Amino acid sequence: MAFPQRPPRGRFIPRKEPEHRINHMIRVPEVRLVGDNIEVGVYPTQKALQIAQDLGLDLVEISPQAVPPVCKAIDYNKFLYEKKKKEKEMKSKSKSAELKEIRFTPNTDDHDFDFKAKHAENFLKEGNKVKAYVQFKGRAIQFKERGELVLLKFAERLKDAGQVEGFPKLEGKRMLMIIAPRTAKKKKENAE
Repeated sequence: MAFPQRPPRGRFIPRKEPEHRINHMIRVPEVRLVGDNIEVGVYPTQKALQIAQDLGLDLVEISPQAVPPVCKAIDYNKFLYEKKKKEKEMKSKSKSAELKEIRFTPNTDDHDFDFKAKHAENFLKEGNKVKAYVQFKGRAIQFKERGELVLLKFAERLKDAGQVEGFPKLEGKRMLMIIAPRTAKKKKENAE
């Protein structure tokens, strides 16, 4: 008696479709050929492929939606490398700023205040936002004014390094305020 075979264990990993069609994967009758040292024009696909191969390059379909599709004679591996490099550069430029938190109490002493203000100034110079908050414990919530004064004094101390995004607001037992770093453009305006 034969038992039916079970499917193999593990996940099925589908093949990745290539990002661009290259060389013989291009299945259209005509393409618009572009590239360095190439006469730009509309060619039959086979002739465009032959031109690219004569130059030792790949025929890469850049814009498949165009009529006829636009193909470029380039080294495909170099093209992918340049593309990844650009994406990595864009990603590093769009790095979002971190939000650093600094905690006070309504009765924060001067030395603690100065110490925390110096740290906040460094955070702002690095390009990070600073979330300053006053934590009220027990009946200290009765002294909301003290907490607000601490935050306003903090904002005044950091006015050269950052700008206040929102004035102190009470959320539960915390009064908070966010300070964003000043941009280079605003620093130049202030210097003048």
